[in-house]
Amino acid sequence: MSATQKVQQHPAFVQAQNKANYYLNQLDKELTKYPVLNGFEQRTQVPKTYLVIGGILLLTLFHFVNPLAAPVSNLVGWGLPAYLSFKALESPGHQDDVQWLTYWVVFGFFNFTESFALRIVLYYFPWYFAFKTVFILWLQLPTFRGAQTTYLTVLRPVLSNLSSSSRAVAPTQAETTVTAEDLRTRVATANE
Repeated sequence: MSATQKVQQHPAFVQAQNKANYYLNQLDKELTKYPVLNGFEQRTQVPKTYLVIGGILLLTLFHFVNPLAAPVSNLVGWGLPAYLSFKALESPGHQDDVQWLTYWVVFGFFNFTESFALRIVLYYFPWYFAFKTVFILWLQLPTFRGAQTTYLTVLRPVLSNLSSSSRAVAPTQAETTVTAEDLRTRVATANE
């Protein structure tokens, strides 16, 4: 019996292989919900799980190559949300509109703030873009509702403070606007 066969028959190896197959099957079940991935799998005969795992590994590799880290991070922050925002605009309901409008406000504010101190941040925190990508994914994914959480806890207090001080300085005529209370109601309705 060769060394390779001994390793392959070792109980720890067999257990690890079974666990890996279980998780791959779970991922495959989850990815079956996306018609784009199913179509890709049918056309190329490459399993969709390999495509997703390969894409994640490729993005991770690009984060190790520093000149590519910023464009990859910004692509993650722009690509899928732009597509889903387009779909939200075309859908009849307003629940997804609130999700993506809130995302774009938070993402824009974050990128604007980042532009002031990027060199300093990169000097002290070299893996910044990897963490930024994870943060952007947290903002995007409807499971976490990170954009809405960030808006309600961070941005809303700041923006309402600025808004109330600017109204006190220069009052304007009555406008029909969406107030923060209206947005909170829409977010609560979207979460249900």
